[in-house]
Amino acid sequence: MNTWKIVLSNLKNKPLYTFLSVFSLSISIALLLGVLQLDASVQNQFKNSLGNVDLVVGAKGSPLQLVLSSVLHVDNPTGNISYPEAIKLTRNPLIKNAAPISYGDNYKGYRIVGTTPAFDSFYAAEIATGTSPINSMEAVIGSEVAQKLGLQLGDTFKSAHGLTDEAIAAHDAEFKVVGIYKKSYKVLDRLIITTLESIWDVHDHDEHEEHEHEEAHQHETKEVTSLLLSFRSPVGLLTTPRMINEKTNMQAALPKFELDRLFKFTGIGIQAISWIAYIILIISCITIFISLYKMVKERAFDLALMRTYGASNLKISTIIALEGICIVVLSLLIGFALSQLGLHFVFTILKSSLQQDIMPTLPLQSFLYTVILILAVILIGIAMAIVPLFKMNISKILSDEK
Repeated sequence: MNTWKIVLSNLKNKPLYTFLSVFSLSISIALLLGVLQLDASVQNQFKNSLGNVDLVVGAKGSPLQLVLSSVLHVDNPTGNISYPEAIKLTRNPLIKNAAPISYGDNYKGYRIVGTTPAFDSFYAAEIATGTSPINSMEAVIGSEVAQKLGLQLGDTFKSAHGLTDEAIAAHDAEFKVVGIYKKSYKVLDRLIITTLESIWDVHDHDEHEEHEHEEAHQHETKEVTSLLLSFRSPVGLLTTPRMINEKTNMQAALPKFELDRLFKFTGIGIQAISWIAYIILIISCITIFISLYKMVKERAFDLALMRTYGASNLKISTIIALEGICIVVLSLLIGFALSQLGLHFVFTILKSSLQQDIMPTLPLQSFLYTVILILAVILIGIAMAIVPLFKMNISKILSDEK
């Protein structure tokens, strides 16, 4: 009988041990790999959605809320700021790019954002079909919006006040779809982009129909939600935020800094789950060690007979080690499959809440480090279980059995 047949026979003769070892080890592997990939995917998704936005300027309030609402579009705005005051900031020679944005309406839950052509450059946006909005009431939609709502070029729709699809008060004016963005896995995928004039016209039409002749003075009294900025050099990033916060009635927030703060808080939960997975991994290692060690002790007579028939310590050690390795390899395969299944479920939930596909990110270096760590811990347990073989007194074991 060859080595592999002996190994498989031993595993079949201990179905409960094999099942419990594979089950516990698979759970710990699934948790470790799943949490690692989930954390990397979510962080990458949020950081990717920041685009090239170095600074966001808005109304006084929470800087994190300002970033979440104006850059990631997952929160309510802190308020509005004066459009003329915001434009004054863009005259700073250190500023490379600036895009005022205004929002507050939605279409079936997807936010409608009024902005300028400069907005696309923050996200390296590309139009798949059609053109960018130029005239009032023209809109270009994200790939997710087009897919979920079935909108095509030339279609029209009416916006509703508010940022959720629960809003029931629709405006009278109609938007026309003139373009569709390419899929980018950025926040752009779930936005409806139009001109600033479109947002102003929609609300002016509803609230001030009798004052349409004042269009020439429109920009002097208009407001926007926030202003997105990028800088030519780090100098602008060091000096501009303090100047805005201290000398204006607006606030400046650094998206990357605020996201790092957010991830520090969420990282506590990630670490807690990881530690639980490591504890399960250690328990699994101990279980495999005890089982293999017990097997060596209980089958001492059989192993001694194998030695008398010419089997070396290396041969017997190989058989025992292969039993443990088979369990580890099977657990790795099942654990990886469980992690991907769990991630698919989590990503589906996140897609429903964020209205956007999340690009799975596999941090290869961390992934390999985790797999190597798992293998190292288990192999140490296997090695410890084999130690009694080299201390076995064959003659004493055979004489005791007689």
